[in-house]
Amino acid sequence: MVGRIYVGAALILAPFGVYAQWLDERLGLAAHSFTVETFIQAAILMVTTGMGLYFALKRMIPQHRQWMFRSYASALTFLEIRVVIGLTGWDRDPAMTELVVWCFTATAVLVGDIANQLYELHAMRPRTARMPVLQAVPAE
Repeated sequence: MVGRIYVGAALILAPFGVYAQWLDERLGLAAHSFTVETFIQAAILMVTTGMGLYFALKRMIPQHRQWMFRSYASALTFLEIRVVIGLTGWDRDPAMTELVVWCFTATAVLVGDIANQLYELHAMRPRTARMPVLQAVPAE
């Protein structure tokens, strides 16, 4: 159920974010480059989530997991950008804010792929065989 809510939110709310950003630009509250970035960020989120949904419906679970890692990484950029800008004080400098936003957007899928690779490496790690515990047989 949580997955369905996530997919619905990603596919429905991302275009609304672009629309809200476009309205901000029209009112003179944001630069055009931020509207372009918001469109790209929404497109990345919608494509990765859509691919994850497609593979889930086809019951191709490994591919679904990989695309959802990418989707989560792109969704987290919304939070990461605000945390980094807020903690560093770069929110006072519009050029630095724009740089941070573009960097996080550009690296979102890369971060998801790194998470996929770490997951695969962990899954392939050789496991040590456990020795069975020998039970002492009481002497007669």
